[in-house]
Amino acid sequence: MERIENKQMLDRLRDENKERIDNSKCRVLICAGTGCLASGSGEIYEKIKALIGENPDVEVHFGPEIAHGDGPMEVKKSGCHGFCEMGPLMRIEPLGVLYTKVKLEDCEEIFEKTIKNGEIVDRLIYKQNGVEYPKQEEIPFYKKQTRLVLENCGRIDAEYIGEAFANDGYQAFAKALFEMTPAEVVDVVMESNLRGRGGGGFQAGYKWKQVARQEEKVRYVVCNGDEGDPGAFMDRSIMEGDPHKMIEGMMIAAYAVGAQEGYIYVRAEYPLAISRLKKAIKDAEEVGLLGDNILGTDFSFHLHINRGAGAFVCGEGSALTASIEGNRGMPRVKPPRTVEKGLFEKPTVLNNVETYANVPMIILKGAQWYKGIGVESSPGTKAFAITGSVKNTGLIEVPMGTTLREVIFDIGGGIKGDGEFKAVQIGGPSGGCLMTPQLDVSLDFDSLKKLGAMIGSGGLVVMDDKTCMVEVARFFMNFTQNESCGKCVPCREGTKRMLEILERIVAGNGKVEDLDMLEELATTITDTALCGLGKSAALPVMSTLKMFREEYLEHVVDKKCKSGTCTALRKFVIDPEKCKGCSKCARNCPVSAISGQIREPFTIDADICIKCGACESACPFGAIHAES
Repeated sequence: MERIENKQMLDRLRDENKERIDNSKCRVLICAGTGCLASGSGEIYEKIKALIGENPDVEVHFGPEIAHGDGPMEVKKSGCHGFCEMGPLMRIEPLGVLYTKVKLEDCEEIFEKTIKNGEIVDRLIYKQNGVEYPKQEEIPFYKKQTRLVLENCGRIDAEYIGEAFANDGYQAFAKALFEMTPAEVVDVVMESNLRGRGGGGFQAGYKWKQVARQEEKVRYVVCNGDEGDPGAFMDRSIMEGDPHKMIEGMMIAAYAVGAQEGYIYVRAEYPLAISRLKKAIKDAEEVGLLGDNILGTDFSFHLHINRGAGAFVCGEGSALTASIEGNRGMPRVKPPRTVEKGLFEKPTVLNNVETYANVPMIILKGAQWYKGIGVESSPGTKAFAITGSVKNTGLIEVPMGTTLREVIFDIGGGIKGDGEFKAVQIGGPSGGCLMTPQLDVSLDFDSLKKLGAMIGSGGLVVMDDKTCMVEVARFFMNFTQNESCGKCVPCREGTKRMLEILERIVAGNGKVEDLDMLEELATTITDTALCGLGKSAALPVMSTLKMFREEYLEHVVDKKCKSGTCTALRKFVIDPEKCKGCSKCARNCPVSAISGQIREPFTIDADICIKCGACESACPFGAIHAES
């Protein structure tokens, strides 16, 4: 592709690529996000590509009501469509049909029926409550979303810069560069009240303004793509599915604050995101959108990728910049803050992937347009990764202020199986639990803070009535303790003590006094830890203690776990009415805790039983169950 020397050339490339897409006979977009690739979408892509290659002159018949051009047929690897529960996914345009759970053996039928003749393969379209939804936009999971940041994910070839151009890629940057001063860019971002999507919700524009007014002229723009929360994959999906949008946001930030160097910090566990970012940066450099004298101006910006080693603490700003510098990723005492002395002790703009991805549309459409979405104190949209005991797991985007009830039951489809909603962990290990009375709470920064929770990066783990909340608290505390950098005593030792107490409780050795100690330790850690991650480390325990105290008491007083999750508190019994005396349970018991006579009911010695569950699994008659 030719080097872009001015805005007119950029506009021409946009028009040319848009025309190419509009004139395509058929576009097959196969999800190549991490989840779908793991389910075989790479092989599906190669198969469809081969089928079209074998039939280069095939005529496509979609019907007179479907607009299509005379151009070629295209097979593209797209980013994550978001509907992960239904993957691998395939979207076929211009029909707009979305196929779910596509298998390799489905490819020939898709090619013959849909690609050649525009016929829908009924068994591959999404169905809910007996209703068929052939078009992606009609599926309730998508219909109730407002996809702005994720608009192009699943709709474009993430590895081809021309597709970014066709969707107004780099138009916002050009507008800022040619029509606005750096100060005006900062003012627009401030006026939009864009708040950081990495967790804290700090106003992005104010960060930029602080960096711009520093006397030091060497400045940096850094993107936090570390995303360490369990179950969170929002930033990963943006980097994989629409990397140019995030890069453009960083370029606008660099222009606004006078930076010439930028770094994207991505964890090494995201190899696909890294590869697509590398490709995007290389392509942008080749056409002159990154590097020196961009678009024929005196503005220069160079962008680098830094791979992190997967330390959760490196999601904290000062630890992240230390890691980029080649030092151990550990937080430091503030002040000075990152905006004053960040990367290489220079003023640094540090935002996460989703925050930067919001910037181009704010510049193009204006602050007032952006403030018209969401709620006044938290405008715009927020991407969430919804996982756990919910029917429709995946990646969603909704306006700020949407309720948990809408997210879980309307978009998520409700609780899967025969379970009932119990709680949702929001904000990952730094967040808190919310239960049924909070289902109608507004999902925005300030409303959640009042409830002792936080949006965090956007992870939503839904739990049903078979979930043990004490074990949930133990799981997150174990994660936090393992990921503690160890620099400050409150976090290093406090989380260790809290974990020990929680492990005693789930092992059936807890005491009532342990609950008071948990609360005391949680308060101490929150008040005295060095960094934001340490200060929020105890939130999952504090929120579960507050919301589910009776469950903790059940564990320490009654020595019971209602859900049966805590194995040490389970008691396996044999129903004499169902037992046929086959001895299979006794033969599978690793500690010989089961005895009896053939053709007579067997019994379990509770004092010997190690509660492994081997007997329950082995019994062919369902005679063994765990009492809780």
